[in-house]
Amino acid sequence: MSSHTGRCLCGNISYEFTGNPAIAGVCHCKNCQRQAGSAFSTLYGVPAAAMTIKGETTLYVDGDTDSGNQVERHFCGKCGSPIYSRIAAQPDMLFLKTGTLDNTDDFAPQFQVWCDSKQNWVTLPEGVPAIAKGS
Repeated sequence: MSSHTGRCLCGNISYEFTGNPAIAGVCHCKNCQRQAGSAFSTLYGVPAAAMTIKGETTLYVDGDTDSGNQVERHFCGKCGSPIYSRIAAQPDMLFLKTGTLDNTDDFAPQFQVWCDSKQNWVTLPEGVPAIAKGS
């Protein structure tokens, strides 16, 4: 069974998960852009039971979302690296920020969401489903 590891910028938070992620995607919503400080957020959906986290994340509950649903955003309180998000609709899933992985070679998005708010210079790849709003 494959194992994946990662950490925040300062190393205060580290994690490992076993198995393959359930999903891989890209979110272009404005809140993910602001949270990442970048054009979008790359995500792996990982079953919470498969994840081991060392260190304590800081939680920000984001209630001002385009979907109207709250998003729990977990990050390192020391360096600010986003680690994962959670949503009430999928309480057993962590949406891991793939930029924190030690090895990102296997990341290939299966979908992109909130494409109606993507940065205008971002080109969406052909063959990857692009959803205007969230699902």
